[in-house]
Amino acid sequence: MTNSPFADLLLPHIAALEPYTPIQPFEVLSRQLGRAPEQIVKLDANENPYGPAPAVREALAAYPYTHIYPDPEQRELREALADYAGVPPEHILPGSGADELIDLVCRLTLAPDDAIIDCPPTFGMYSFDAGLTGARVLRAWRRADFSVDVERISESANQRISESANHESRITPKLLFLTSPNNPDGSLLDPADLVRLLKLPLLVILDEAYIEFAGLEHSLARWVLKYDNLIVLRTFSKWAGIAGLRLGYGIFPTWLMPTLWKAKQPYNVNVAATVAGLASLTHRAEIQRTVDALIVERERLYRALADIPFLHPYPSRANFVLCRVEGRSAAELKAALAREGILVRHYAKPGLENCIRVSAGRPEQTDALLAALTSVAG
Repeated sequence: MTNSPFADLLLPHIAALEPYTPIQPFEVLSRQLGRAPEQIVKLDANENPYGPAPAVREALAAYPYTHIYPDPEQRELREALADYAGVPPEHILPGSGADELIDLVCRLTLAPDDAIIDCPPTFGMYSFDAGLTGARVLRAWRRADFSVDVERISESANQRISESANHESRITPKLLFLTSPNNPDGSLLDPADLVRLLKLPLLVILDEAYIEFAGLEHSLARWVLKYDNLIVLRTFSKWAGIAGLRLGYGIFPTWLMPTLWKAKQPYNVNVAATVAGLASLTHRAEIQRTVDALIVERERLYRALADIPFLHPYPSRANFVLCRVEGRSAAELKAALAREGILVRHYAKPGLENCIRVSAGRPEQTDALLAALTSVAG
């Protein structure tokens, strides 16, 4: 209760923290809509609708040691990830989703007199986790085409912000968060921009959660071997279809690894996630077929949405398409689609005014979405 006498024990910046807003659980949405789960077309959270490969489900069912604590160093998983990502295992730290690693990096580097540079519109967890530490968020807004503004970022990196004229404390930017492909628009970071940004006195965290849908040739994970101030984050949630098991990993410079090992929770990755991750890597050629199918569907979705008069879709290299809604309310459009059993993400934030984001789904899900859009168009 907010009026409890013990509420004063909370840190003031935590008490004032704006909560992150996640997607509603599937079972809650099912009850709200009055529809069985199989009657809902869920295109609001960028999940892989094909789910894991059959071999992954079989490996989970067959694993006999769920009563035993997992390997705190995830040795087998890190070896497999080294082969997949093309970097030595000494650079790799798995996590309970990439979200855990974002939080961990923030806690290791940020104090209340520090700051991150965020590049909105982008993923909301960067600013949220910075807020948990009491750090500030300096916003270097993206351009109209969602490309990063290197000059604006550079200005933010080199400024020192006084708290007040009578206070000597100064806010120091330490971290720069970038996303490629960016969420929610799906644009890739220009490698030339990253080269310039890595010259700044910042630790750069590059989130590649959706890189498999752009093609692994666009991954910059191996750049960590060259740049001491670069971290690359990846996940199994999207391409491997195991978002519910929470498995991600970071590729870190070697100087940071001893501190990460010391600071992380000992058993942060559970055995089910580890088993599923290993099986996904073993059967990645099979999973690639579903990734390819989603890329095809993304392109079909983009073309179809462009033909709808009140939607302006943006080109995407991820597994979703962002649309600006023109001449009508995006919130009302989302609600109308929900009544038809179609779930999409709605945005009403700066830079994303009156927008929806639609995940790429199976062909029949795209068909249902397009039919619903035609139905609500009038």
